[in-house]
Amino acid sequence: PALRRLSHSLLAHYQKGTRPVRDWRTTTNVAIDLMVYAILSVDEKNQVLTTYVWYRQHWTDEFLRWDPERFDNLTQISLPVESIWVPDILINEFVDVGKSPHVPYVYVSHHGEVQNLKPIQVMTACSLDIYNFPFDVQNCSLTFTSWLHHIRDINLSLWRQPELVKFDRSVFMNQGEWELLYVLSRFQEFSVKSSDSYAEMKFYVVIRRRPLFYTVSLLLPSIFLMVMDIVGFYLPPNSGERVSFKITLLLGYSVFLIIVSDTLPATAVGTPLIGIYFVVCMALLVISLTETILIVRLVHKQDLQPHVPEWVKRLLLERATVLLCIWDRNKLSQSRTQSSDISRQVENDSTAKLNQYGCEDPRECETVGGAGPTLASAGQAEGSLLLHGVLREITAIRQFLEKREEFRDVAREWLQVGYVLDVLLFRAYLAAVLAYTITLGTLWSVWRDA
Repeated sequence: PALRRLSHSLLAHYQKGTRPVRDWRTTTNVAIDLMVYAILSVDEKNQVLTTYVWYRQHWTDEFLRWDPERFDNLTQISLPVESIWVPDILINEFVDVGKSPHVPYVYVSHHGEVQNLKPIQVMTACSLDIYNFPFDVQNCSLTFTSWLHHIRDINLSLWRQPELVKFDRSVFMNQGEWELLYVLSRFQEFSVKSSDSYAEMKFYVVIRRRPLFYTVSLLLPSIFLMVMDIVGFYLPPNSGERVSFKITLLLGYSVFLIIVSDTLPATAVGTPLIGIYFVVCMALLVISLTETILIVRLVHKQDLQPHVPEWVKRLLLERATVLLCIWDRNKLSQSRTQSSDISRQVENDSTAKLNQYGCEDPRECETVGGAGPTLASAGQAEGSLLLHGVLREITAIRQFLEKREEFRDVAREWLQVGYVLDVLLFRAYLAAVLAYTITLGTLWSVWRDA
């Protein structure tokens, strides 16, 4: 009976359409508080943040006061929210009405203090910066203000101390993708075109993404493929397997990018750094494949190719080898010297065999032996012709072997040039990859620890 009598006494002549002050010059002070319960979603494409917060309002209603002794010492009562005056405080960043549960009651104390406690699903516009993805930190604001009443009618204040609001994670669900760092609060006044001022209470919700999932699913596979591309340089440059190996890596990386394209956040104003990282890695793979094709083409040139130019020898086989600490060129030089010595030895042996018969042309031998008997001359001429034919075949074989050895020497020279050039390009490629990796790693580390 006491609750019924009190409720009827308070609401019998209550006018909920009028601001509850006895003097219209009195300002209604509304104290508000915010507690973040969960980060539901972050839509980078539409720039929308969806959060679930516990929101509290506190104000004084001068027409909801009573003497507790008249009502069995009741000091607090719950009244329907539709039956009393409620301040028109909204969030400026609202973009959609969330699925917030309806709380039909408010608490009223005997001093006229009204407490409106309710959970709200907030879908607000937020300028999301995804450049540092997946190590990004987002700062989204929730601006509470009266949509109609200026500051002389409704003023805003903070229910608790700013330090208590800043580090309050007592109700936050800490098992999702996002981690709540802190909630900053700030009061300010604003006016539109020199009109009356309005009171604003801003809450800055600062959240940080947990990068472990994206590191495992995005960064590590890309790093493994790049490491395999670097290892592929240790295949011999005169082996055709290197080209097929790098083409396979390039195709694998293309498939990897197709798979992770849906995972990367998409916006119309910028590209995350990890997307640039993937593009640069793809470009490095293409450069690596191009370098491999050039080296293979260099060491597999066709026959009748010219010797290596002298300036190339001086630049690559002398200076570059000393700079890169490559000493394998001495072995190739020794092999070329040994092959030349063998060719000269074969030539000297053939010449000596021809000189045993005193002439190289059979007609000269026939002229010299013309003073002897006719039968002996004929036999000697026939033997000379046969010997000349044999020696001519031997000379042709010798010339063929010398020509082939010359081709082999030229091929060895180009192989040596290709080897030195391959080592030079590999080290330049490795230096570029390491510099790129260290730069990105440093940036992401700084962003994560900031």
